[in-house]
Amino acid sequence: MYIRAGAAAILVLSVSAAGCSKGESSTGTTSEVGPRPDVLPSMLNKDLPFRYPSALYARKVQANVTLRVFIDRDGRVVSESTHVAESSGHASLDSAAVRGSTDLRFIPAKTRGAAVPVSILFPVYFRHPDAPPLPGDSVLRKPGTQGQTSGARR
Repeated sequence: MYIRAGAAAILVLSVSAAGCSKGESSTGTTSEVGPRPDVLPSMLNKDLPFRYPSALYARKVQANVTLRVFIDRDGRVVSESTHVAESSGHASLDSAAVRGSTDLRFIPAKTRGAAVPVSILFPVYFRHPDAPPLPGDSVLRKPGTQGQTSGARR
């Protein structure tokens, strides 16, 4: 039972990274990373490495977790710097998102052609294929695909 990458997840990653203000961290203070890069990081993973907790999957619990992820100059996530920026309300989903983030890989962000570290907001969507869509979830479901999402699979 995994969360897999879809166009929506990649699009939201770009929007989230682009939405971070220059020099702003999750607390709103100046970031040590520096100014916003010219080129945002691009995710390399075809499938997202987030494991859906089996107890919540069985109950068809769905939620979103937003992580603050630090990506180094080599495109690797610095796991010690990853934390939950917005909780799902379920500790096991939040933990699963943080654990899975360690396997994310990126083409690094660039400033004037040089790879630079960057901190981004990364949304993780836990969706059950047999559960009804959450309010406002139209970005994850394509019209006419009742019961199919870019979320969980077995």
